[in-house]
Amino acid sequence: MKIDLYSSTGEKKEQIPFPKGLLIETPNFALMHEALIRQEANARFALACTKTRSFVRGGGAKPWRQKGTGRARQGSRRSPQWRGGAVLFGPTGDQNFVKQMPKKMRRKALLSAISAKVSGKEVFAIETFQVEIPKTKHFAELLSHMKCSGKTLVVTSGRDEILEKSARNIPNVKVLFAQYLNIKDIVDAKQVIFLQEALQVAENIFGNQ
Repeated sequence: MKIDLYSSTGEKKEQIPFPKGLLIETPNFALMHEALIRQEANARFALACTKTRSFVRGGGAKPWRQKGTGRARQGSRRSPQWRGGAVLFGPTGDQNFVKQMPKKMRRKALLSAISAKVSGKEVFAIETFQVEIPKTKHFAELLSHMKCSGKTLVVTSGRDEILEKSARNIPNVKVLFAQYLNIKDIVDAKQVIFLQEALQVAENIFGNQ
């Protein structure tokens, strides 16, 4: 498969072959879904926490005597059925949402997502981004010439301070190092833009061995 290569000004130059190591013949969408759920689950934090009877203040005295009142027996005003009482079976903050997945399955899911994007003509490459100082306007014009709209993922080979500062104020644009490619960012993006040198870095890290 080939992808379009653009210059730093957004001019379409030629088509270049996408690295074969990052492609698989048949994307596995079920595996992609499983990997996406895993990543989102592993990013969760157990923030919700309700108070059990051991954490609720009060309730030391028995509300009324055990017998002779005609009312149901009660041992504490902080039982779950009382106003201001404890919460029964509520979240405790100890929940563990971590999901495991073998490395080979995670890699296949990632390559499936990349392959699906390439097949859908949603992956592009640019030679380099050459400007003297960071300028949001320059990067916005580049995206405009490439006709990129919506969520855009820009993949670099490493730290590029000028590109990062030029892109960070543009809505729905995310700059990511090639070594941190992940299923969620690829699936969420409407189009993925690789710097040309980032293609080789990504293939070295995630390519089929």
